[in-house]
Amino acid sequence: MTVPARFFVSVSVAALCSLLAPRAQAQMGDPTKVTLKTTPVAGGISIIEGANGFAGGNVGVSVGDDGVLVIDDELAPLSPKLRTALAALSKKPVRFVINTHVHGDHTGGNAALGAAGAVIVAHYNVRKRLSATQFLEFMGQKHEIPPSPAEALPVVTFNDDLTFFFNGDEIHVMHVAPAHTDGDAIVHFKKANVIHTGDVFVGSYPIVDHASGGTYEGFVAAADRILALADDATKIIPGHGPVSTKADVAAWRDMLVKLRDRVAALAAQKKTLDEIKAAKPTAEFDAKHAGMIPPDMVVETIYKELPPAPAKAAGKHKR
Repeated sequence: MTVPARFFVSVSVAALCSLLAPRAQAQMGDPTKVTLKTTPVAGGISIIEGANGFAGGNVGVSVGDDGVLVIDDELAPLSPKLRTALAALSKKPVRFVINTHVHGDHTGGNAALGAAGAVIVAHYNVRKRLSATQFLEFMGQKHEIPPSPAEALPVVTFNDDLTFFFNGDEIHVMHVAPAHTDGDAIVHFKKANVIHTGDVFVGSYPIVDHASGGTYEGFVAAADRILALADDATKIIPGHGPVSTKADVAAWRDMLVKLRDRVAALAAQKKTLDEIKAAKPTAEFDAKHAGMIPPDMVVETIYKELPPAPAKAAGKHKR
């Protein structure tokens, strides 16, 4: 899966700035000019994504006799257009909305869909964070995000996993180790053989939201979880970007591990963070994966999460 770096510029800005709604919406462009594109994926599952501008994360939709189930719901200003796109797929009501994590480009439509009767489902940490004031620090800037309104909050939460039997499929929703945030979930449609990953897989350098409990190592664990569920025919809907394959996730996972190991090896040589950045351990991958998340930021994220060097012994010990 090759995705232009300019795509990730818009994604990275939006994914983080969208937390600051409504003030940040001006940074996303004019939402009235954004259109939504719907594409079938497999087995009654479709993807809705933005065109002519940034709409938010990829929306997964299951339609069938039982109604409509939605995974993530884009930025708040796009809610009317999202509801129109959903109505074009099915005249049945939206019964469930699953949030893959807390960020506003994936939860912005909660209020509109929740007020219309949909049951919002997410990991417990998503509700906890949406219910309280959040604090975001990104690229040296600090922001305060107010709590979400009651109608935007998940009303069903889980800690490890839950299963829907809906539209003739078995839909398994699983919490993964903290990666993008501490409330990340992936959604596996077993019969349709489709996985929605949220932002634990996006194809670009990962965004680790430390303020929301994310960790770099969690992305590796999440990729392992996805790979264990997938086969060569599985359609994988990332948080942002085109529908992908198991091979795409495997290549991305290998990239994450290579970067981690390179930074760790340089740190073991007692090199400083600045010296490690100067060594450019990401250079092999920058053309494909860099965007708004600069290579130096990825290096710094990995470096900060490395275990501390063992303390030197004060003196020799007799055996």
